[in-house]
Amino acid sequence: MIPREIIKQIRRIQITTARMVTDVFAGHYQSVFKGRGMEFDEVREYQPGDDIRSIDWNVTARAGHPFVKKFTEERELTIMAVLDMSGSSYFGTVNKLKRQLAAELCSLLAVSAVRNNDKVGLIAFTDRIEKFVPPRKGMSHVLRIVREALYYEPEGKGTDMSCALEYLSRVTNRRTVSFVISDFYAGDYRKPLSIANKRHDIVAVSITDPRETELPALGIIRLEDAETGKGFLVDTSSPTVRKEYRVNSQRIFDDRKRLLQSINVDHINVRTDMSYAKELYKFFRMRERRI
Repeated sequence: MIPREIIKQIRRIQITTARMVTDVFAGHYQSVFKGRGMEFDEVREYQPGDDIRSIDWNVTARAGHPFVKKFTEERELTIMAVLDMSGSSYFGTVNKLKRQLAAELCSLLAVSAVRNNDKVGLIAFTDRIEKFVPPRKGMSHVLRIVREALYYEPEGKGTDMSCALEYLSRVTNRRTVSFVISDFYAGDYRKPLSIANKRHDIVAVSITDPRETELPALGIIRLEDAETGKGFLVDTSSPTVRKEYRVNSQRIFDDRKRLLQSINVDHINVRTDMSYAKELYKFFRMRERRI
C-alpha cells in the first residue's frame, strides 16, 4: 500500500510536468524526435515537380498515365527512461534529492511521449536491473512510471551502467529514444554507451548537486560514500582542500563531457538547485537546429 503522501507527490509531479509540457515544450518534442521511417500511404496522379523515382510503374501501366507513391512518416516512437537508482541518487542538499529530480524528469518525458501517441517505458538499475516497466501508452501508465521512479526501493547500492545498457538492447526489438538519467558516477561506461548509441538514440541526462562541485567551509566533517558506505574525515576549513575538491570535480565533469561528445551522445546537465526547464529547452533547440 502506497502512503497517501507519496500518492499526493506522484500526482503533483504528474500535474506539474504536464503543465510544463503544454506551456514550454509544446511542439518541440515532435519536431526533435522522428519516427522509424516512411510508410506507404496512397498513390495519386503524377503532378509536375514530383520526383520521378516515386512513380508507381504498375499502377501507371494499368491506368495509362503516371501515378506516384505517397509516403508519410511512421510517427510512433518508443521512449525509454534508463534510471540510475544507486545509493548516490539519494543525495541532495538544496531543493530536492537527485532521485526526486530524476522522477520529475521521467514524468516529463512520459507525458511528452503519451501526448504524441508514443510508448514509454522504464528501466531502473543499480549494480543490477531493479525494475523493468514495458513501454505502453496512456496517462495511467505515466503515473506508474512516476510511482516506480519515485517510490521503488532498490536492493542494490552500486552502479553498473553496462548492465543497464545491455538489458535495454535485450528487451527492445527496435530503435528507441533512450534517456539515461544518472549522476554518472560509474565505472567505464564508454564502450557500452557507444554500442547502445549505434542502435538507439541515446541522450545522457546527468544530475548534479552543488555540494558535488563545491565544499563549504564547515571545519572537519565526515563524508560517506553512498554506494560503498566507506566514511572519511575532511577538513573543509582548509582552502587547499576546498580548491582540490573543486578542481577534481571540474575535471570529472570535463572528462565526462569530452567522452560523451567523442561517441556522439547528446548531453543534458541538470542540477538540484536550478530549474531543469531551461536546460531541456536548450537541448530541444539544439536538436531542432541540427535537424
